[in-house]
Amino acid sequence: MELSAKFLAQLLKGTVEGDENAVATEFAKIEHGKKGTLSFYANPKYESYVYTSEASILIVGKDFEPKEPVKATLVRVENAYSAIADLLKYVSEKKKKAKRHRSLRARWFLSTRFGKKVYLGAFSYVGRHTTVGDGTIIHEQVYIGDNCTVGKNCIFYPGVRIYPGMVIGDNVILHSGVTIGADGFGNAPRPDGSWEKIEHLGNVVIGNDVEIGANTTVDRAQMESTIIGNGVRIDNLCMIAHNVIIGDHTAMAAQTGIAGSTEIGKYCIFGGQVGIAGHLKIADHTTIMAQGGVIGNIRKEGQVLLGSPVIPARQYMKAYALFKQAAE
Repeated sequence: MELSAKFLAQLLKGTVEGDENAVATEFAKIEHGKKGTLSFYANPKYESYVYTSEASILIVGKDFEPKEPVKATLVRVENAYSAIADLLKYVSEKKKKAKRHRSLRARWFLSTRFGKKVYLGAFSYVGRHTTVGDGTIIHEQVYIGDNCTVGKNCIFYPGVRIYPGMVIGDNVILHSGVTIGADGFGNAPRPDGSWEKIEHLGNVVIGNDVEIGANTTVDRAQMESTIIGNGVRIDNLCMIAHNVIIGDHTAMAAQTGIAGSTEIGKYCIFGGQVGIAGHLKIADHTTIMAQGGVIGNIRKEGQVLLGSPVIPARQYMKAYALFKQAAE
């Protein structure tokens, strides 16, 4: 896509400083900028690259005052981070397939209901009595079982697997390899030490504006529902067990695992490889730093926690300083 400085200023409500006809056809980090690329500057530690970058267009904040000559045409905006996020979203929307298309190599049924402008790729399967909302994109090799409800403007990338009976809201993005609705890890010990499988008859309910990363799994409930709230962000390779509830706008990084029947509050942030035991409650606005292990309830809101088991991050850093000294 070709983007001119003049168009960018109009789109992002900014102003042009330099050649308004300068054109960029691709994005680049500011340190990798070359002719024909668009970059942005928002973090002061990258300022040196502003003066060496060969990018054609550079998005900067209105308050940026260059200390040396700048080769690029500047597009000044209120907030460079927000502007680049809005621009990436704009470009992404333009690239989406908007026209209605159902591949003859896909399979669906007379009882399947599609909204307007649904894209269904080759070798995908949409089950009986399943409803798919307007504008949803189902890429190639996606499986959606019977009796599912899928909202509007969703994107399911190749390899997504959605078991029967799942409920998915509007504007949900599921990346390749996501599995929604597998049985939870429920097994009862027999007297002889072997295991008896516990059947899972519930489902998964995913709210609106959720994004789930590649190869993440969300297990169906044993009874009732596993619930992913509105606006939740889940990274690649995460594990959400049966009957878990995740509150609105919580975000978790890769390899986070949440055991069964745990309730996560709203607006929580979990770093990579966080592990949370089952049947716990985590308060709203809790931040757990990378590799944190949670074995008990967290009732106080707004804490930043670290370690395994987790304790307040500042307390952990003091304890760690003493631990390092102990060997000496």
